[in-house]
Amino acid sequence: MSDLTLAPPRGSTVPVTLSTAAARRIREIGAGEGRPLMLRVAVDGGGCSGFQYRFELVERAEPDDLRVECDGAAALVDEVSLPFLKGAEIDFAEELAASEFRVHNPNAKSSCGCGVSFTV
Repeated sequence: MSDLTLAPPRGSTVPVTLSTAAARRIREIGAGEGRPLMLRVAVDGGGCSGFQYRFELVERAEPDDLRVECDGAAALVDEVSLPFLKGAEIDFAEELAASEFRVHNPNAKSSCGCGVSFTV
Protein backbone atom coordinates (compact mmCIF):
# COMPACT_ATOMS: atom_id res chain seq x y z
CA MET A 1 0.00 0.00 0.00
CA SER A 2 1.13 3.56 -0.42
CA ASP A 3 0.87 6.91 1.30
CA LEU A 4 -1.98 7.92 -1.02
CA THR A 5 -5.60 8.57 -0.34
CA LEU A 6 -7.45 5.63 -1.80
CA ALA A 7 -10.45 6.40 -3.95
CA PRO A 8 -12.67 3.33 -4.14
CA PRO A 9 -13.94 2.14 -7.50
CA ARG A 10 -17.52 3.14 -8.26
CA GLY A 11 -19.95 0.96 -6.33
CA SER A 12 -17.41 -0.24 -3.77
CA THR A 13 -16.67 0.98 -0.28
CA VAL A 14 -13.57 2.33 1.43
CA PRO A 15 -12.11 -0.33 3.77
CA VAL A 16 -12.07 2.09 6.76
CA THR A 17 -13.84 5.42 7.22
CA LEU A 18 -13.17 8.47 9.38
CA SER A 19 -16.15 10.28 10.93
CA THR A 20 -16.52 14.05 10.80
CA ALA A 21 -16.28 14.15 14.62
CA ALA A 22 -12.94 12.30 14.54
CA ALA A 23 -11.69 14.52 11.70
CA ARG A 24 -12.62 17.65 13.65
CA ARG A 25 -10.80 16.41 16.77
CA ILE A 26 -7.65 15.48 14.81
CA ARG A 27 -7.59 19.00 13.29
CA GLU A 28 -8.13 20.58 16.73
CA ILE A 29 -5.26 18.64 18.27
CA GLY A 30 -2.99 19.53 15.34
CA ALA A 31 -3.94 23.21 15.63
CA GLY A 32 -3.16 23.11 19.35
CA GLU A 33 0.23 21.56 18.62
CA GLY A 34 0.90 24.06 15.83
CA ARG A 35 1.53 21.33 13.24
CA PRO A 36 -0.58 18.99 11.13
CA LEU A 37 -1.06 15.56 12.69
CA MET A 38 -2.61 12.29 11.59
CA LEU A 39 -4.24 9.64 13.76
CA ARG A 40 -2.64 6.21 13.48
CA VAL A 41 -5.02 3.39 14.40
CA ALA A 42 -3.51 -0.05 14.89
CA VAL A 43 -4.59 -3.39 16.27
CA ASP A 44 -2.28 -5.09 18.75
CA GLY A 45 -2.52 -8.45 20.47
CA GLY A 46 -3.49 -8.19 24.13
CA GLY A 47 -6.14 -6.56 26.24
CA CYS A 48 -8.96 -8.32 28.05
CA SER A 49 -10.49 -9.81 24.91
CA GLY A 50 -7.50 -10.80 22.76
CA PHE A 51 -6.92 -7.68 20.63
CA GLN A 52 -6.80 -4.00 21.44
CA TYR A 53 -6.85 -0.75 19.50
CA ARG A 54 -3.86 1.58 19.69
CA PHE A 55 -4.24 5.28 18.84
CA GLU A 56 -1.24 7.48 18.17
CA LEU A 57 -0.84 10.98 16.72
CA VAL A 58 1.90 11.11 14.09
CA GLU A 59 3.30 13.57 11.57
CA ARG A 60 4.23 11.09 8.83
CA ALA A 61 2.73 8.04 7.20
CA GLU A 62 4.66 4.82 6.67
CA PRO A 63 4.98 3.47 3.11
CA ASP A 64 2.46 0.63 3.69
CA ASP A 65 -0.22 2.76 5.41
CA LEU A 66 -3.76 3.12 4.18
CA ARG A 67 -4.58 6.82 4.46
CA VAL A 68 -8.23 7.71 5.05
CA GLU A 69 -9.29 11.36 4.86
CA CYS A 70 -12.31 13.37 5.91
CA ASP A 71 -12.73 17.14 6.03
CA GLY A 72 -9.00 17.83 5.76
CA ALA A 73 -7.91 15.34 8.44
CA ALA A 74 -6.33 11.93 7.99
CA ALA A 75 -6.19 8.59 9.78
CA LEU A 76 -3.63 5.91 9.01
CA VAL A 77 -3.97 2.13 9.23
CA ASP A 78 -1.01 -0.22 8.67
CA GLU A 79 -1.45 -3.23 6.39
CA VAL A 80 -1.20 -5.73 9.28
CA SER A 81 -4.09 -4.05 11.15
CA LEU A 82 -6.26 -3.49 8.07
CA PRO A 83 -7.89 -6.97 7.96
CA PHE A 84 -9.10 -6.45 11.55
CA LEU A 85 -10.54 -3.02 10.68
CA LYS A 86 -12.17 -3.66 7.28
CA GLY A 87 -15.51 -1.87 7.22
CA ALA A 88 -14.82 -0.04 10.50
CA GLU A 89 -15.44 3.62 11.28
CA ILE A 90 -12.97 5.64 13.33
CA ASP A 91 -15.00 8.05 15.46
CA PHE A 92 -14.59 10.51 18.31
CA ALA A 93 -17.09 10.72 21.17
CA GLU A 94 -17.43 13.48 23.74
CA GLU A 95 -19.41 12.31 26.74
CA LEU A 96 -19.75 13.44 30.31
CA ALA A 97 -17.45 10.68 31.60
CA ALA A 98 -14.83 10.75 28.84
CA SER A 99 -13.80 12.03 25.43
CA GLU A 100 -12.07 9.49 23.25
CA PHE A 101 -11.39 8.10 19.81
CA ARG A 102 -13.41 4.93 19.18
CA VAL A 103 -13.63 2.28 16.51
CA HIS A 104 -17.03 1.01 15.38
CA ASN A 105 -15.85 -2.36 14.09
CA PRO A 106 -18.20 -4.80 12.36
CA ASN A 107 -15.53 -7.53 12.67
CA ALA A 108 -15.54 -7.50 16.48
CA LYS A 109 -17.62 -10.37 17.81
CA SER A 110 -17.40 -9.02 21.35
CA SER A 111 -15.63 -6.24 23.19
CA CYS A 112 -14.58 -5.40 26.69
CA GLY A 113 -16.41 -2.77 28.73
CA CYS A 114 -13.51 -0.39 28.13
CA GLY A 115 -14.25 -0.38 24.37
CA VAL A 116 -10.56 -0.75 23.52
CA SER A 117 -10.30 -4.55 23.67
CA PHE A 118 -12.16 -6.92 21.32
CA THR A 119 -12.33 -10.44 19.84
CA VAL A 120 -12.81 -11.45 16.21
